[in-house]
Amino acid sequence: MLKNPGLHAGGFASLMLALCLVSLSGCAWLDTKQRQLIYRPTPGVPAHFAGLRNGDEQFFLEVPAAGTGAPNGGGPISEATAASAAPQRIEMWWLPNADRSAPTVLYLHGTFRTLVANVRKIEALRTAGFSVLAVEYRGWGLSTPITPSEQTILQDADVAWAEFLRREPRADRRVIFGHSMGSGVAVDLASRQRPQSDYAGLILESAFTSFPDIALEVSSVAWLLSKTSDERFASIDKIKRVEQPLLMIHGNLDKTVPMVLGEKLFAAANPPKQWVMIEGGKHSDLDEAGRAQYQQAVQQFRTQLLQRAAAPAAANGPVSAGLPTQGISR
Repeated sequence: MLKNPGLHAGGFASLMLALCLVSLSGCAWLDTKQRQLIYRPTPGVPAHFAGLRNGDEQFFLEVPAAGTGAPNGGGPISEATAASAAPQRIEMWWLPNADRSAPTVLYLHGTFRTLVANVRKIEALRTAGFSVLAVEYRGWGLSTPITPSEQTILQDADVAWAEFLRREPRADRRVIFGHSMGSGVAVDLASRQRPQSDYAGLILESAFTSFPDIALEVSSVAWLLSKTSDERFASIDKIKRVEQPLLMIHGNLDKTVPMVLGEKLFAAANPPKQWVMIEGGKHSDLDEAGRAQYQQAVQQFRTQLLQRAAAPAAANGPVSAGLPTQGISR
């Protein structure tokens, strides 16, 4: 019986099954099957995609070979990468803003969907006044087709981070953005950077505390089984190391990641921080279900970022004192 009857079973029934599988044996086949079910990598490009618009750029970055480590302190990659002797790569998109002085977002997407399926969300950030550098993890899109793991995904983010520093030389104009699973990637990445010296802010959409906590929303049995899994994305253990301004956005009708998990992560985060609830918003439609409110929140965050850059003395001013009792309505 579901602990949370309202929780959408489709996305995390697979997670529950995966956790059962991995608890039965430590063999490589079951580990691979677990990761396939959790992440559902989607290689290739849909036939309907006509490509990026003029002025945007698609390119590829090579991932360090097995055992060599990753940029910015990442560890050795897993057996999923070591299985292939061929060079591996990640697909990247660069979508510059018409305003060449605009700050830049590093976009980290969630499971199931490729960058192509994230075009609307990426464009929403560009509309809000950002240039966007987006990464396609290995296993998705035109990146090397592997069965990903938390380890390979985090390494891909490290490779993208090095490119992010090159594309946006000014730390006070760098923002890390993560949606769904990408929020776990974003928190991990931000937690390993130097405050103020490396980036200016963090935006999390439909975020959660950890994979085991999501499993607990399905059932207590799934939570117990999740303790045997290496796939954790435990943002709750890392968020205290994030010291730059934080914006969190969540929909009150999210049946994939219940809003209570986002609220718990927000409560554990350091100020300055701001919570925005989109009334009627689900898991992946916040930029559309609450378009005006979403744009207002992101644009305000951008404005505050630029104000901090222009007046470093005001850098400690809070964005929000805490979690509001009422969110933004549709």
